[in-house]
Amino acid sequence: MTNPIGGRPQTSTRAGRYRRQPEGYDAFFPAPFPPTEVEVGTGLIQLVSRADRELGALAGSTSILPNPDLFVFMYIRREAVLSSQIEGTQASLMDILEWEASEQHAQA
Repeated sequence: MTNPIGGRPQTSTRAGRYRRQPEGYDAFFPAPFPPTEVEVGTGLIQLVSRADRELGALAGSTSILPNPDLFVFMYIRREAVLSSQIEGTQASLMDILEWEASEQHAQA
């Protein structure tokens, strides 16, 4: 985050502070983690409660799946597709599954 006056980085933020180095550049030094002051308000409590409910629903849904490993396998492949798109690779989920199927068929 730059300072609107002069364009130099701010010297201090809640996340840490920038310090001018002898070589002439500014280095960021993060604040200690975990933070000493965490505000636990109703908004945070509601978010944690919602996350807990969603995890419970996910855990419950895996008990009715015939093969939970296949379920996880597909999510890992989907995440790989999203990551590759971020990197600029144009591969669909079908492309990955077809490639894996051809590789497994070739090895068999």
